[in-house]
Amino acid sequence: MTPQRFLSPTASQLPTTYLASTARYDQMPFRRAGRSGLLLPSISLGLWQNFGEADPIATSQAILRRSFDLGVTHFDLANNYGPPQGAAERTFGQIFAADFKAYRDEMVISTKAGYDMWPGPYGEWGSRKYLIASLDQSLKRMGLDYVDVFYSHRPDPETPLEETMGALDHVVRSGRALYVGISNYSPEQTRESSKILRALGTPCLLHQPRYNMFDRHIEAGLLKVLKEEGIGCVVFSPLAQGLLTERYLEGIPGDSRAGKAGRFLKPENVSQQVVDRARKLAAIARQRGQSLAQLAVTWILRQPQITSVLIGASRPAQVEELYAGLSFPPLTDNEMAEIERCLQ
Repeated sequence: MTPQRFLSPTASQLPTTYLASTARYDQMPFRRAGRSGLLLPSISLGLWQNFGEADPIATSQAILRRSFDLGVTHFDLANNYGPPQGAAERTFGQIFAADFKAYRDEMVISTKAGYDMWPGPYGEWGSRKYLIASLDQSLKRMGLDYVDVFYSHRPDPETPLEETMGALDHVVRSGRALYVGISNYSPEQTRESSKILRALGTPCLLHQPRYNMFDRHIEAGLLKVLKEEGIGCVVFSPLAQGLLTERYLEGIPGDSRAGKAGRFLKPENVSQQVVDRARKLAAIARQRGQSLAQLAVTWILRQPQITSVLIGASRPAQVEELYAGLSFPPLTDNEMAEIERCLQ
């Protein structure tokens, strides 16, 4: 059966009356990407799981419009985002053609390659063959001449870093990307990648790791490397797949990611220990007048090395909530200490 998504409007049929809010830059705080000249909004929109063929394109369009109206200028994709693979880039391309062509120079659009994308030995990992071919496919799906940032999505244990980084240097020199970055690399791999790219004349702009209150592995060394190398940091999974929201405080809703037994969040991940910690954190958030999700983002942005927090959204109200959370004051020392006690 043909998926419902293919019955959605084409780009030429989507409404084209969108005019961005003239107040879009009034309140959004921007942060510098490492030692580069590029500024990114404190929150960016990731098109990971909610822009595939099963999602109404009208909802995707509403999310993108509302995000841009609030000053979210950075939109993050990857070749395999969907589902299925490539669907998020196609969705974005349709909406971009209808709404955002006039605003291209105000947008930072990123994509990645590294995970399994097509059959055979050239469809994943970090070879020059795969990375350049994948980016060409991504540009076609999105209808773009270039992306602002192209990432190596994961390190390849079999391909020399010199080849992977050389491919990143090439996509910049060929005009396919303005900047390059890496994702899911260890501190040691990050330092070596940065060294290679610097020697080639194409510095590493960004590293994209997972980071949230329940997963703090980047504090063990990566943040220090990024500071020393002058690399910015855009973090994903800030809400721990919804565990750092009020979503699971009273059980597992049937329509939630854990309730649907998804690939990335399973019912067993919603343990009593996790729920107990989330309840304590929610109490701290209430004392500040915030939601738990807003507190989770405030906590991440306390780190000066963090450039932006990648949020996901299935409806515009979720973007509005996290945007509103940016107006709250930084965490005090006492609040930080209380959070640390909750996380023990």
